[in-house]
Amino acid sequence: MSIAQNLLQIKSQLPNHVTLVAVSKTKPVADLMEAYNAGQRIFGENKIQEMTEKWEQMPKDIQWHMIGHVQTNKVKFMAEYVSLIHGVDSLKLLQEINKQALKHHRVIDCLLQIYIADEKTKFGLDETELVELLTSNEFKELQNIRIVGLMGMATFTDNQNQIKEEFEHLKEIFDNTNKLETLNLKLETLSMGMSGDYKLAMDCGSTMVRIGSSIFGNRNYQ
Repeated sequence: MSIAQNLLQIKSQLPNHVTLVAVSKTKPVADLMEAYNAGQRIFGENKIQEMTEKWEQMPKDIQWHMIGHVQTNKVKFMAEYVSLIHGVDSLKLLQEINKQALKHHRVIDCLLQIYIADEKTKFGLDETELVELLTSNEFKELQNIRIVGLMGMATFTDNQNQIKEEFEHLKEIFDNTNKLETLNLKLETLSMGMSGDYKLAMDCGSTMVRIGSSIFGNRNYQ
């Protein structure tokens, strides 16, 4: 099946309230353009340099999502154009995004990454750290960022019950966090689920799924 066919097949399975992020990391612009021509406008990249090169070459109505782990010293390279930064897990990073957004007279939307997996390699905040961050005075001072949701990655396992529990835990945290009210916090997006588990994630309340290999085929890491 072609990229366009893969894309349309996946989109036909998604309810209207679920946003599809096409994970295009390591893929050439020609592949992205095939998805673009089939109607896709949201692409997810995990390296800022690669994303910026694609942004420069491609149509300007695309929303670029940074889905990889972000280093503070790289934020400035995407602050001009990035639509959503997914894996934000510290006040320090938020402060840097705020600083760079201010330079471009923008408010940049972010998702806070919550640690739900039973794995040491995953990043994220736990529930206590999340509340501490969102209720801190430092957070309230940030006027050029907006927290629009939470994201999390389940453990890499075949155990569907474990994945389901982790997704449900994230949904519970999302619902609890929504009771906090500050100016730069408005939770609308719950991003969880990838090619292997997005249907389960949607059942657990996900409103944004990140799908790459099921659209573009297997990745070629050189």
